[in-house]
Amino acid sequence: MPLRGRPNIVTLLTDFGASDGYVAAMKGIILSLNPTATIVDITHDIPPQDIHAAAFVLSQCVASFPSGAVHMVVVDPEVGTSRRALAIATPDALFLAPDNGVVSLALSRYFSWPGTRVLAGPPHPERRPVPPSLRALAIENQSLFLSTVSHTFHGRDVFAPVAAHLASGVPLDAVGPPVADLNVFEVPNPLPQSGGAVTGWVVHIDRFGNLITNVPEGTIKAITDPVEVVLGGIVIQGLSRTYAEGGQLMALIGSHGCLEVASRNGSAAKVLGIERWSPVHVVPQGVKPAGR
Repeated sequence: MPLRGRPNIVTLLTDFGASDGYVAAMKGIILSLNPTATIVDITHDIPPQDIHAAAFVLSQCVASFPSGAVHMVVVDPEVGTSRRALAIATPDALFLAPDNGVVSLALSRYFSWPGTRVLAGPPHPERRPVPPSLRALAIENQSLFLSTVSHTFHGRDVFAPVAAHLASGVPLDAVGPPVADLNVFEVPNPLPQSGGAVTGWVVHIDRFGNLITNVPEGTIKAITDPVEVVLGGIVIQGLSRTYAEGGQLMALIGSHGCLEVASRNGSAAKVLGIERWSPVHVVPQGVKPAGR
């Protein structure tokens, strides 16, 4: 499937941090092979080996980029092993990443999952067939790599040169053979409960300590007003409009379009001792949620 344009943009998302030279080395390779490329740092502050955090951050910003941008994601705990390196094309973007589920949320709309699932901890990647609207290829053409490939730094030696070539217009088919499946994980949709309540999960904690859930605004609007938000044994009455309104803890609809729990001038994660994948209940006022 041809991408809608190729704007010569390469984005970088890694867990490399800023205190070493890893990111600079990748940028140097990209610019050596494609001097006119525009390189955009999404972030390099993903917690080490945190595939779920990387997947969430990637999913929240891809739509902001021009169609055809190359998104290079290197959060790769199994670098140097038999894990596959993939190039995955959607109608609007191209992803280069290890086959470990890190692109799951960016591609979630292309996958359907059977049945109703309850999230009881971090979701694990499963091999799923590549949908007809996507193309996935194994990155195997060594002529596109650096001449020497380290076992521990495929970001520099494999992904960066391939990204440079693709952004400059090299055909996608040049990277290697197509694959029939890839590893993706599912974050289940919120579950309806008795009395008009709904249960979702904390799927991300940002640097401010805001607890970002997977309960969309539309789901909350369908619940009889006023609502209560219950998590960590705490009940929050109603929704605030901004981070500057409400008490020490507040619930609001964040920029991601989903329910968040925040602490005014503080960290809700620290106040509540809440971690990712914790359940959150949204209920009509006075209704006892499941598990409360």
